[in-house]
Amino acid sequence: MRALLARAADRIVPEENPSGVIYGLLVIGALLAAESGRHESYLDTVASAAVATALYWFAHAYAELLGHRLAAHERLTAGALAGALAHDWAIVRGAAVPLAVLAVAWAAGAAQQTAVLAALWSTAASLVAFELIAGVRARASARELALEGCVGAAMGIAILALKIILH
Repeated sequence: MRALLARAADRIVPEENPSGVIYGLLVIGALLAAESGRHESYLDTVASAAVATALYWFAHAYAELLGHRLAAHERLTAGALAGALAHDWAIVRGAAVPLAVLAVAWAAGAAQQTAVLAALWSTAASLVAFELIAGVRARASARELALEGCVGAAMGIAILALKIILH
């Protein structure tokens, strides 16, 4: 069973910049929690989340690259910018989880509020899953896996609580 979970983990979470997936997931989950109900249409909700994803992706890549250049006294090149954007593409991959749930719910004809809630639950479930993947990769004991699952659940609950607090 552990071998099967380990193989699944390798397919889901990239070896290169796995934290980017988590950042993207958390940022869009928090955005949807904060903004749900503020937009009049699905298109507005999806568009604001997509723009936020792109902005966060670009801002993160740019900040890392500029910080490196300031420390190393290097010039900006198109290649360096492209490399930074490619490295941080994982942020977009993470944000794609709740965005995909939102899009599928929209296509299925679900109410907008229901779709946002489904996207938030997918964020929470993904955080638990990623914690468990990390545990499986680290060959954690059952007790350690339980702790990791609880930490992921706590993060997911925090995002759901944000929605409750703000609305």
